[in-house]
Amino acid sequence: MISQLQEFLDRLRLDISRATLGAWIALINVAIVVLVVGGISISAIGSLRDLADQQGKARVELAGALAREELRRISEDVLTEARSIAERQTLQRLLGERNQALLEPFLRRSCTSETIAACAIAEGATLIASAGVDVPWPQIFISAAEQGERFMAAPAETEYGLVGASAQVSQRPLRHLYVIRQLDERLGAVLSERVGVQIRLLHYRSYTDTRKSDEFTRLHSAGLSDGRSAVMRIESADMYAASFPVFASTGEAIALLEARLPAREIDTATGTLIKRLLTTAIVLAALAVLAGILLGQQVTGPVSTLTEAAERLGQGDFSTSIPVEGTKEVGKLARTMEDMRNNLIELTGRLRRSEAEAQAVLSGIVEGVYAVDRARVIRYLNPQAARLLDVQPHEAIGRFCGDVLKPCPQNGQRPCETNCPILQARTVGNARATERLQLDDGTVRTTVITSAAPIDEWQVQVIRDETELESVRRARDSVLANISHEFRTPLAAQLASIELLREGLGSMPLEEQRELVLSLERGTLRLTRLIDNLLESVRIESGQLGIRRQSVSVAELIEDAEALISALLKQRRQSLVVDVPEELPRIEGDGPRLTQVLVNLLANASKFAPEESTVYVGARESGPELVLWVEDEGPGIPAIESGVLFERFYRGAEHEPEPGGLGLGLWIVKSIVDRHGGTVAAMRTAEGRTRFEIRLPRVAAEAATES
Repeated sequence: MISQLQEFLDRLRLDISRATLGAWIALINVAIVVLVVGGISISAIGSLRDLADQQGKARVELAGALAREELRRISEDVLTEARSIAERQTLQRLLGERNQALLEPFLRRSCTSETIAACAIAEGATLIASAGVDVPWPQIFISAAEQGERFMAAPAETEYGLVGASAQVSQRPLRHLYVIRQLDERLGAVLSERVGVQIRLLHYRSYTDTRKSDEFTRLHSAGLSDGRSAVMRIESADMYAASFPVFASTGEAIALLEARLPAREIDTATGTLIKRLLTTAIVLAALAVLAGILLGQQVTGPVSTLTEAAERLGQGDFSTSIPVEGTKEVGKLARTMEDMRNNLIELTGRLRRSEAEAQAVLSGIVEGVYAVDRARVIRYLNPQAARLLDVQPHEAIGRFCGDVLKPCPQNGQRPCETNCPILQARTVGNARATERLQLDDGTVRTTVITSAAPIDEWQVQVIRDETELESVRRARDSVLANISHEFRTPLAAQLASIELLREGLGSMPLEEQRELVLSLERGTLRLTRLIDNLLESVRIESGQLGIRRQSVSVAELIEDAEALISALLKQRRQSLVVDVPEELPRIEGDGPRLTQVLVNLLANASKFAPEESTVYVGARESGPELVLWVEDEGPGIPAIESGVLFERFYRGAEHEPEPGGLGLGLWIVKSIVDRHGGTVAAMRTAEGRTRFEIRLPRVAAEAATES
């Protein structure tokens, strides 16, 4: 099978020697023009269709949103009419006289119109009089009691959903006037005229009870699942459609508002643009091919002359001069070939001098240098490497490098078999590894070995002793790790505020500029506090972290954290939803450090959550504890169910959307919470959010009063 495939590829392979350079240039030019023009045309046509599709969806979605807004205004108009009728003196008099015979005719004259379908007067849940279409008034009374003076209802007995309003007629006894308007075809026609597209209003119960599937079923299902709206192109009906569920204030689904836009309005304009694009592309392609053929003939002549001169130079005829003619690039190539001829003898001398200089360098540098062959047998060892390894050069040459260096095993295996920089350099070009070498006298040396790619079967390694620098580096890395992590979040927030302030100079309102300046001030104060806490991780590790006990408000902690993180949220176009009850008890703890906990969690949530998403923070009372949480809509972390997430220096690098810190944030959060006698945990919620939950002991009531 493989041989047959290779034979087929050989048949397709072109023999370029059978044609002149001019012919190949012309052919290549034609192929390039066809590919470029065709590719651009296909891409442009696809983009036009995508844009047209987006425009159609946007138009029908906007029309649906306007229709839903008009429906809200109609609900307000119904309330206005109800109040107007309820305030009429005639109605007050008829109710006072309890004249049932005149009351219903009055309601028919006052309520039955193009905008009102039915009305009724009730005392509590008792119907006194009604007029208009038949509606289940007991269910209407229940809906009004649940939703207030403006209400919606979707009784199963009615053909349409209902929108209504109630107005108080008298207080003693308490009587109300109820006015109803149907979500029917007439109202749909009114909405269609106002928004400019066809609007249909579907009864929610009728839609769900019939369970008839048509081309719009998937659209309405998507709208109900989203809870706000759904829009798509219905290919079978050749139109764009949007579905907007209409809910009562209690959350009960009342109706489905359906907006329709014929697709031909969009497709006609798109087809005209595509025809113009194809015509223009064909004309330009023909002109480009013709121009390429003519220009190619001007290039190939000088290239042929230069080819003949290059052949003489390759045969050793250095006395032949290279003719300089043709285009700028061809002339430059000719001059370069002439320079190459003049420099050949000089280059040979330089190579010999370079070899001598390399020997001198290898003997004079501080680092050790050794070379191995393909079998990793040492073939060269400079004096510095011999002193570092405590061996004589003649004893090391001819031996396997692992037997001379004696690297300490890692996980029970020698690095020579698992992590050898010599083998790695043969595939990636160069490699570096830190290895601990055990000398014959038992001394362990920490070294850095850098390996280069093989050259002429030899491979050179540079070995540097870093035993004394290792302890210094550990201390430095620990301090730098804390600095890089602790300063990143406030600095990012300040930079975001500065960028917003710089972009808005001259156009941003003064109040917004003042808000950004205040944000910068808060960030500066935050950085000042961070300077005092640079060694906090060291104190935590050594058990010297102190917690100042004072009565603090959780709402104030969240407010301070929000002020520090607001600019970063604004930069990623994210919103913050705060859920804190007003009567939440206070807790005893260190306010600045608890603020630091919330800032770290909010910054983490902002980084992992998508742009333009929502971050949630809140608190609640749970028995003897107070629960704080931070949630985001990010994809979550695979290690979320294990304790490794809160370990020091832990990072899920492959899961982070951008380069992060050094894994100190959640470790510091856990350490501070532990010292407050609380717990912290991470989990996934039923809504698919990532949640970090903190439980702290709440302060006793008498302690909160005293503070």
